Amino acid sequence: MKPPSPTPLILGAGVTGLAAGWSSGLPIYEAEGTPGGICASYYLRPGDKTRLHAQPNDGEAYRFEVGGGHWIHWRDQFVFQFIQRLTPVRSYARKSSVFFPDKRLLVPYPIQNNLKFLDLEVTEKVLGEMACGYAQLQSVTTMADWLRGNFGQTLTDLFFGPFHEMYTAGLWKSIAPQDGWKSPADLSLAIRGAFNHVKPAGYNTAFIYPVEGLNALTQGMASRCEVHYGKRVVQIDAQQREMLFADGGRARYGQLISTLPLNQMIRMAGLEVAAKPDPSPSVAVMNIGAHRGAACPDAHWVYLPQSNCGFHRVGFYSNVDSSFLPASAREARDRVGIYVEKSYPEGRKPSPAEQQELCNGIVKQLQAWEWIGDVEAMDPTWIEVAYTWSRPGSNWKDQALNALKERGIFQVGRYARWVCQGIADSIRDGLVAGTALSAMTDRQRGSRA
Repeated sequence: MKPPSPTPLILGAGVTGLAAGWSSGLPIYEAEGTPGGICASYYLRPGDKTRLHAQPNDGEAYRFEVGGGHWIHWRDQFVFQFIQRLTPVRSYARKSSVFFPDKRLLVPYPIQNNLKFLDLEVTEKVLGEMACGYAQLQSVTTMADWLRGNFGQTLTDLFFGPFHEMYTAGLWKSIAPQDGWKSPADLSLAIRGAFNHVKPAGYNTAFIYPVEGLNALTQGMASRCEVHYGKRVVQIDAQQREMLFADGGRARYGQLISTLPLNQMIRMAGLEVAAKPDPSPSVAVMNIGAHRGAACPDAHWVYLPQSNCGFHRVGFYSNVDSSFLPASAREARDRVGIYVEKSYPEGRKPSPAEQQELCNGIVKQLQAWEWIGDVEAMDPTWIEVAYTWSRPGSNWKDQALNALKERGIFQVGRYARWVCQGIADSIRDGLVAGTALSAMTDRQRGSRA
């Protein structure tokens, strides 16, 4: 009889890893002390900087999320039912806008379907360029090519160019087109939207969110899993199939489901592939609780082509649901919970002094726009790998995934597989991967018996 192989393990207790642990029963190793990763909620009392991982009994705290607003848009009915059985959810219809600070103008998103809010001369130019642009799409290589080909130079100069310059941390002229479903290009809708109302289109037209916050979902999943917290991996011996943790501990694995970003896994495993790694900008997220300003938008999130310190999106937690506010402020709605996002090139994490300068600049800008008044809570977070872009013609992702797979490491989820997807898709991927690995392990055990 052959000796038993090391147990398969799961790395990372974000939503993907938790779903894999749920469906397989396999142990999960997580760097932080709580589950959820960037999809974890936390609470901050006004005037206090201490993060609470559960709502205080009196409800007097702002609810924030580590990675900014994460709303669940779903296409898979099975995943929807899975989430609903874990925690009650509410459904929402998206309200988002584009804001032009110089004119104090809010235009419903997507801007290309709401041209009637722009000057007539601009609208005419945009429609003419969109009508001619499709012929140019034969030579698309970069995201900049795709945007100009679909929306024309005028709208690219007005919004898409400056927004994507900030959003991609300067990469939009060199990376391949991606996320086309976020910016739907439909000339017939653009023409209709130049004169009439058009139904919402594109990203997240409808979404759900747990009544008690994302923690209700992630903690509910974790309660059915074997999670080892505080186990930050610093090195992986891919030959011996062993993980080394920051606390000095080790864990051997037969196969490993990894939900960590692909570029980080390649480095930790000491592997090299021929292709140049694709870029992964980081994001600083500033969570703010404040008095509501006189001109505060009622949108769920707002895209920006310009801002004083380069932030590209402002989201409004409390416009989605008043439960994000301290209990005493929910009825009056005189407070607002906000998240602000600013992208940085890979490896360019700001110093503590720079982070404080950014915080101060964001508050000053939001107050100048009259979106907020006095600030009651402010807390920055840092997402090291926030976006996963690819260079035109790059096969780095495939090479990296194959190099890991050959050594028993299977990358699962958004950042692990270097794809753009939401929470529901990541849960689905984890459930499928966990079920598959569990079945494979059972079959191997059976054959040895």
